[in-house]
Amino acid sequence: MPSRKPDSKPKKNPSDVLIIADSEHSADMLYATGMFVPDPFVYLRRKGKGMLCMSDLEFDRASKEAPHCDVISLSKIQATLRRQGVRQAGWGEVACWLLRKHRIKTIQVPENFPLKMARIIAEGCPEVVLEACEVFPERLIKTPREIRHLQDALRMTEIGLKVAVRTLKQSKVGPGNRLLLRGKPLTSEKLRAVIHTAICQEGGLASNTIVAGGNQACDPHDRGSGPLRAHQPIILDIFPRSETSGYFGDMTRTVVRGKASEAVKQQYAAVGEAQQVAIEMMRDGVSGLEVHTAVESVFRKLGFPTERIKGRMSGFYHGTGHGLGLEIHEWPRMGSSSTDILRSGHVMTVEPGLYYHGIGGVRLEDVVVVRSGKTRVLTGFEKVLEI
Repeated sequence: MPSRKPDSKPKKNPSDVLIIADSEHSADMLYATGMFVPDPFVYLRRKGKGMLCMSDLEFDRASKEAPHCDVISLSKIQATLRRQGVRQAGWGEVACWLLRKHRIKTIQVPENFPLKMARIIAEGCPEVVLEACEVFPERLIKTPREIRHLQDALRMTEIGLKVAVRTLKQSKVGPGNRLLLRGKPLTSEKLRAVIHTAICQEGGLASNTIVAGGNQACDPHDRGSGPLRAHQPIILDIFPRSETSGYFGDMTRTVVRGKASEAVKQQYAAVGEAQQVAIEMMRDGVSGLEVHTAVESVFRKLGFPTERIKGRMSGFYHGTGHGLGLEIHEWPRMGSSSTDILRSGHVMTVEPGLYYHGIGGVRLEDVVVVRSGKTRVLTGFEKVLEI
């Protein structure tokens, strides 16, 4: 997805739109319909009105759960196509039939529109032009209702963090500083399972949660594996999805079971200061690059350079934050290559970090709503290094 022009504001897209996807994996389809469907189906917006082509299995449910759309029968269209001599009337052929019926010559499709469907449409409707683009740019500006959905997902995230911290506090320090829980090694895998179970009980679905200690935490996307140890920083990065709304939460804390080294304490303080600077400057009209540059400046000022040490990247070498919504990573972005401008209603993560092999990694992540004035912070889970 390309970055939007720096001076542009997202507006509702009045153009005709075609989506062929399932809504469990396509955020655009879920946004358009508001219902979870595990198998692909067709959404067509024509002159501002949405219509869904559904199988007999989903027809009645779609009529109830997507009342803002006209629901049409897949089986009836397929029967019509068979009478016209079409042997296999799949979704591509059905889309062609709809495009011809509504005399559509140009239509927008998501940038991840299936290549197979595009080929079928090109062969069956050569006069139709498919324009790949961001079909719902308004998704970036969250409504009050969407913010409530995000807060619900963040509540699940906080429950996961609370359970993780409580479990770490209950652990004992064993030989080699390994953490023991009820006499058995407490591993990243075990703690991740505890987190996922707690979130599941709250109606959320968590996957790929990061529980990374020691040097593993120096790779920001290492999920973590094996025994956790005392006196080392452990990064807990949790990003569950609400099974009801489809919106994501995302929050990170770094903790040490036991005593943190002086070097880790300094890293932690620097990350906290950088995060606060970022949050305070985020408001409507500020560029993502400007925020990211300010975070880098804080780290340089405090003596935490970003460089390659013995072949490893060290310091702060990822983006400061990203949009959050029906996808875990949405636009806009705050990073070294960002051309995005923050606007009121953007919901953003703010997640600076510092990573030094041999010392460990520290990252703090909160979620905020951008406003014209002071940014609204949606997350409130405590920040405590030593537990």
